[in-house]
Amino acid sequence: MAMAAPPQSMNDMISSTTSARSSTPHSNNFNKQLKNSEENYLNWVRRMGSRNHSNFLDAKNKFQPCKTIKVNKNPKLADFITVKKAIASIPLFNPCRVLISVAPGTYREKIEIPMTMAYVTLEGAGAGKTIIRWDDTADRVGPNGQPLGTYGSATFAVNAPYFVAKNITFKNKAPPPPAGATGKQAVALRISADMAAFINCKFVGAQDTLYDHKGRHYFKNCHIQGSVDFIFGNGLSLYQECHLHAKTKSYGALTAQKRESMLEETGFSL
Repeated sequence: MAMAAPPQSMNDMISSTTSARSSTPHSNNFNKQLKNSEENYLNWVRRMGSRNHSNFLDAKNKFQPCKTIKVNKNPKLADFITVKKAIASIPLFNPCRVLISVAPGTYREKIEIPMTMAYVTLEGAGAGKTIIRWDDTADRVGPNGQPLGTYGSATFAVNAPYFVAKNITFKNKAPPPPAGATGKQAVALRISADMAAFINCKFVGAQDTLYDHKGRHYFKNCHIQGSVDFIFGNGLSLYQECHLHAKTKSYGALTAQKRESMLEETGFSL
């Protein structure tokens, strides 16, 4: 038996709802604030890293790095053979842009950039060639005898502002958890600092791959892979020309933004 057609198309319903909402002063004011917030964010993205940026002269944050550190598994071709040691060589309260150039290879390391180590650029030879991987999960016991938690499970964690990553893969190799399992969150990358950018990067994991924790972030031409809710956190981030790949065969959300109030200036734009 043929089903009756709905009284309105989805576009008509959306149009009618939008029109009804926009008729109240409160909603007009909210829409105006939302538009202003979006414009301000896009302006920040355009300015980021440019010579017009207010922090350019103060931080000496030029395009040309003041120092380049080479990482290669062949010690004859490198300053360091691990990414972790290269990062540890950067002084705290670093005043200028430092480029860490990482040669092709898989680097089995767990890395955290402290909040006092700003202006670091991490550049690989290509997302398919340079890979940083680890396999921690939230329920794994850390050095203090307590479970790491989702926050501490990250393969690569950034706590310092003005971080840039290019042409590299961040991977958590923990296996996909069985249905109903707890404590199996396995973060590939956590970004907990302001003014960060990720260009041509790949983020690979099973559960909770990319922890977009807090701060303003820009993702360009990135590949992000996971199961359900694999981009999560409370950051204010723009994902431009990024590919999201869900490995699960069941239905579910791809992102889980943590904003609890519409007054918060956070959100994901994909």
